[in-house]
Amino acid sequence: MAKELAKIITIPEGVTVSYAGNVFSVTGPKGSVERQLWYPGIDIQIKDSEVVVDSAILRRKQKAIIGTFSAHIRNMIKGVTEGFEYKMTIVYSHFPMQIKADGKVFTIGNFLGEKKPRTARILGETKVKVNGSDILVSGINKEDVGQTAANIEQVTNIKRFDPRVFQDGIYIVEKA
Repeated sequence: MAKELAKIITIPEGVTVSYAGNVFSVTGPKGSVERQLWYPGIDIQIKDSEVVVDSAILRRKQKAIIGTFSAHIRNMIKGVTEGFEYKMTIVYSHFPMQIKADGKVFTIGNFLGEKKPRTARILGETKVKVNGSDILVSGINKEDVGQTAANIEQVTNIKRFDPRVFQDGIYIVEKA
């Protein structure tokens, strides 16, 4: 007894979706996002105001890929309509940090009194705003925004010190 595996994603007003040459693109009020979506046996079709992700093969791997592709499509639609935003906070008790976001590089100076500044990459079209002790990472691509926030958090990873005493760093406090 075979079950229907198709996932149906509704397209909201003001969002256009296209799928050509294994590249799925979504355009909305905040911008445009593209992603390559291809797996053997997986069919992606755009019908009216819906995107249908289906497979003729009913195996575990295809079920997983259908779920993954539909999640990616939902995230792309959410990104171009609402956007993604990570709030981070700067914590220091020993040495005040000097934070600077220039283009595609985020620089942290005077971290634990180090002379050489630490740098983190800003991916894609992600915007990083520094406002006092708060950092706002925002954009329309969920993966770029999340990886940029992770890069900033990981660059302040403390080595050779007791993390219970030296809690200095930049931490993600909210995902919106």
